[in-house]
Amino acid sequence: MADMLVKLFDIQDDWSHIGRQAAQGVTLRKPIGPEMDLVSNWVGATFGPYWASEVRAALCNRPISCFVAIQGQTLIGFACYDATALGFFGPGGVAETHRGKGTGAALLLSCLLDMKLKGYGYAIIGDAGPSEFYQKTVRAIEIPDSKPGLYKGMLRGGA
Repeated sequence: MADMLVKLFDIQDDWSHIGRQAAQGVTLRKPIGPEMDLVSNWVGATFGPYWASEVRAALCNRPISCFVAIQGQTLIGFACYDATALGFFGPGGVAETHRGKGTGAALLLSCLLDMKLKGYGYAIIGDAGPSEFYQKTVRAIEIPDSKPGLYKGMLRGGA
């Protein structure tokens, strides 16, 4: 998949998605230090080791560049930025059983608005998939000739 570009200056400064998620019993927030292993282990078990590595990087940033979605005491989703490279959104995902309720979009918007507050004008969604979701949610556009982009030559499996 290609990278995608988001114009952060076109996104409204509207955090109402947090209240909409709260009305469904979902809390969106940044995790704190003692939750690092819980979050990264869940991401690793749910989405794989590469994403778990990126989450750990985002959790080590100051300020933390990761949001989580929690229902009760259960982690159901996450999204990060500035994990693989500055200005990059991702990874992000929601547990399969909780998809279709706006949580993924709320996590995406939380990250993008946080980036905007830090002064970023644009965000890159690296190796974006599903691209239709990003096009619909934040009007992201594909960056031509961006595959494999930053991920070219990345170590994969094996020793």
